[in-house]
Amino acid sequence: MIVGINGTIEKKEPTRVYINTNGLVYEVFISINTFHTLDSDKVKLHTIQIIREDAHSLYGFSSESEKQMFAQLIKINGVGPKVALAICSTYTPSSFSAIVQANDVASLKRVPGIGPKGASRILVELSNFIVDTSSDKGTPSQAQAAMALESLGFKKEQIIKVLAGIHATDTGEIVKEALKKLR
Repeated sequence: MIVGINGTIEKKEPTRVYINTNGLVYEVFISINTFHTLDSDKVKLHTIQIIREDAHSLYGFSSESEKQMFAQLIKINGVGPKVALAICSTYTPSSFSAIVQANDVASLKRVPGIGPKGASRILVELSNFIVDTSSDKGTPSQAQAAMALESLGFKKEQIIKVLAGIHATDTGEIVKEALKKLR
């Protein structure tokens, strides 16, 4: 699985870049927000590789929080990589998190390819979406702990209630305290 790419930009368009890594050129699909951060020929992107029957695609992001947002979006039934990338292009992770918390269907309908039903479904599925901007600086957070607990099979509602009462800053400590409370 390709989780990151470093290299030199060969060609840059608003929705994709071609990155040369030691003679091998990769096509990486990007959001408009990521496009605006590419200010030099050297680039380092966080990536998600999606392998399908008819294509192997790379999606690149300038921040870890944008990558997490994309990963959460493509888990939703009916939301593919193109729609998820359109959402990433329209909103930053923090503004998208605010839209989800406010349950703002009207703002989400502004994204090309999303109608009222799709917007409602996305907001229901991501009702407890937590954006993790601290991971861009390399520090652990509650968002990472929430994802770890969710992967262990706990429900989002339970996780959010338990995490609200925990004030630890280390991801491991947060998970330990949450597991004690979830028993």
